[in-house]
Amino acid sequence: MPSSSPFTHFDAQGQAHMVDVGAKAATHRVAVATGRIEMQPATWHLIASGTAQKGDVLGIARIAGIQAAKKTSDLIPLCHPLALTRVAVDFDMRESPSPQVVCTVTAETVGPTGVEMEALTAVQVALLTIYDMCKAADRGMVMTDVKLLEKQGGKSGHWVGEK
Repeated sequence: MPSSSPFTHFDAQGQAHMVDVGAKAATHRVAVATGRIEMQPATWHLIASGTAQKGDVLGIARIAGIQAAKKTSDLIPLCHPLALTRVAVDFDMRESPSPQVVCTVTAETVGPTGVEMEALTAVQVALLTIYDMCKAADRGMVMTDVKLLEKQGGKSGHWVGEK
């Protein structure tokens, strides 16, 4: 019996379950997520110049984000394992209004369920990797504004959030 709750991960008795996507059509699905990490100017310059003690911060963070997208179902209990067709992790170094790195992830698949969780997980892990690699220089970095920007595909169609 389907639940009357707007939360699809609970059954009619209120028990958590993995949503059945078996009858859903396999369509091309895309999700774009973003987030940022703010830091001290000196930390920003270390990243921008590529002279951080642990090496290429953004290169390692990019690989970490891609790996995180692939492992999302291992981290989020009710997520379906997906065959991702593309994961792109991009960084924008912004010096003003405050020194920060903005991470944007695009995740894609062809399947019966969306890739929002994969894009969001990739952003979070990429930002955490930046923190990990730079924490010796700046423990006060702040990760913020992680959100879904856009999703395409599936029955609900195209959705664009506020920037």
